Amino acid sequence: MSAQLQSYAAVDLGASSGRVMVGRVGPDSLELTEAHRFVNRPVRVPEGLRWDILALYGGVLDGLRAAGRVDSVGIDSWAVDYGLLDADGALLGNPVHYRDARTEGVAEKVWATLPAERLYAATGLQYAPFNTLYQLVAARGSAQLAAAGRLLLIPDLLSYWLTGEQGTELTNASTTQLIDPRTRDWSYDVASRLGVDLGLFAPLRQPGDPAGLLRPGVLEETGLRGPVPVTTVGSHDTASAVAAVPAGGERFAYICTGTWSLAGLELGAPVLSEASRAANFTNELGLDGTVRYLRNIMGLWLLQECVRAWGEPELGGLLSAAAEVPALRSVVDAGDAAFLAPGRMPERIAEACRASGQPVPASPAETTRCILDSLALAHRRAIEDAQRLADHPVDVVHIVGGGTRNALLCQLTADACGLPVVAGPTEAAALGNVLVQARAHGLVGDLAGMRRLLIRTQQLTRYEPRGDTARWTEAQTRLAGR
Repeated sequence: MSAQLQSYAAVDLGASSGRVMVGRVGPDSLELTEAHRFVNRPVRVPEGLRWDILALYGGVLDGLRAAGRVDSVGIDSWAVDYGLLDADGALLGNPVHYRDARTEGVAEKVWATLPAERLYAATGLQYAPFNTLYQLVAARGSAQLAAAGRLLLIPDLLSYWLTGEQGTELTNASTTQLIDPRTRDWSYDVASRLGVDLGLFAPLRQPGDPAGLLRPGVLEETGLRGPVPVTTVGSHDTASAVAAVPAGGERFAYICTGTWSLAGLELGAPVLSEASRAANFTNELGLDGTVRYLRNIMGLWLLQECVRAWGEPELGGLLSAAAEVPALRSVVDAGDAAFLAPGRMPERIAEACRASGQPVPASPAETTRCILDSLALAHRRAIEDAQRLADHPVDVVHIVGGGTRNALLCQLTADACGLPVVAGPTEAAALGNVLVQARAHGLVGDLAGMRRLLIRTQQLTRYEPRGDTARWTEAQTRLAGR
């Protein structure tokens, strides 16, 4: 059996850290180890908030060196952000961070040309102020955009530096608000109406497509022996994470947890109704013709920012103390864009509680409990709304990603939803990345086969709901009436 194992390097970049993981895959084997982890620290410069893309690329090279011999490399990252290249293929400045303030007020300008309801009917993408479309409109007239000959989304940019070949991966492209989820191609009408030059984008690629070979210079720097192919994966980390949901059928919801919580359903077709737009659900593309029908929730960003403000206390003790705080004493809207920007998070949560007439958290433990209750409540609302809008009932909720380590959040989500929660795997995005590479190289089968392998090989924890959901309904009503 061991002779059949193949090794795949998964470059998985999150909003706060990057890692290179090595997956070893066989017909009945799936093992994941961490080769290298590095910080993703944005930098505020005079012109705004920027990604330190060169440090990230350096981390990728260090990770490939640490990984050793691999049969393929795949890259996934967060969505919407991009780098601009000049006519010679050189990067024009550091990519702008999606939390940068440049898109403030831009959506209203876009809607004056193309009303929000028509934009949604064409692209199925929820409103978020940082969508690539709004970033491009905000950049209009800038020297960088005027000089650009190519736009590459973040994972495609790194892939280009590794291989010298350019492409635009489809699942990530679907977050730009420039893709028609029905045709799974560019929305030429939207681009034309809003003056976006689709010629800036490299040709579309599908997960599983070849993306080139590591350049000789990369082989020399990493010590790898070529040829080493780069394989296109679901390069939006959520697409890779959903591919790694260990579900046994179709009646499941998922929550991809980390800096964000992405809560929703896997569907065969988009939901483009006005009711869906009003509920702020998005239709992003997944593997094998699927649609990721989900709502973006602020996620563990709220807690990460509080922990940073408190001087980095030990998280385990903080969660233990939060578990002793009375439930649902105060809740906030975890999807509120007011929490998007960094800084002063404990004070902003306190202000939101005060404004809604609820008790104001007086300690880190109380603030932490407020955040976790609020996230569980937002998970409940998203899953209830998704089932109703898509007419797609579910029997179980799968939580994948970093939030699986937070047992209190998993249990509260089960309690709030009144459904069993299956937590795991933690490194879902990296596993989905690895499995798409393995499938492209003939080692695993279809999406259902990938999931059966996950069920057999990954550690999963089940949380049963406790009590009835009446108190969660009351808290939801209280929040809605603020």
